[in-house]
Amino acid sequence: MQIIRNSSLKAAPWTNGGGVTRQIAAGPDSKNWDWRLSLAEVAKAGPFSPLPGIDRIITIVDGDLIALTVDGVEQALEKYRPFRFSGDSDTSAALPTGALKDLNLMTRRGKFKGYATIIELSKKRPHPVFADQFAVLLQGSATVSPAPVPADDGGASSPAPLAEALGKFDTVVGSEDAPEISGRGFLAVLSIDPAA
Repeated sequence: MQIIRNSSLKAAPWTNGGGVTRQIAAGPDSKNWDWRLSLAEVAKAGPFSPLPGIDRIITIVDGDLIALTVDGVEQALEKYRPFRFSGDSDTSAALPTGALKDLNLMTRRGKFKGYATIIELSKKRPHPVFADQFAVLLQGSATVSPAPVPADDGGASSPAPLAEALGKFDTVVGSEDAPEISGRGFLAVLSIDPAA
């Protein structure tokens, strides 16, 4: 079970001075990536850097609103509403309610397809995180546990798996064993699938 702690993420300033990005994960590596997941702090309005061949999903996770203009069409994006757009598009942002943080999933077109969903957590029904998924705690209090191990043939039960507490913007890396998150609050689930 792997947890990427928000406190461990390194800030990289944008070349245009409009904010900083903290990379959560990328593949196959952080420099030559075909997919990338990051948190960005947007401090001032301005144009987005063009990313030809990249599909993007942006979700506001701290702050109220961003006004995104994509190829001349303005979109008002509210908190926790994922929005998909092309990195080929001429894109700029205005910040009508001030600075904010957003969660970004970028995938190279033709190689991967990304999906973003915001869910409300429950203490009664743990949410599994499968392979090729990342789950980011956006708000609230939550724990993550390894998936329960079924009882052996003799009927003996395994000891309860140890749970680890998650802090705001901590990320659980999905796996074949599907660790489970429970608690109260909101979780972003990011899926990265190979392109068909």
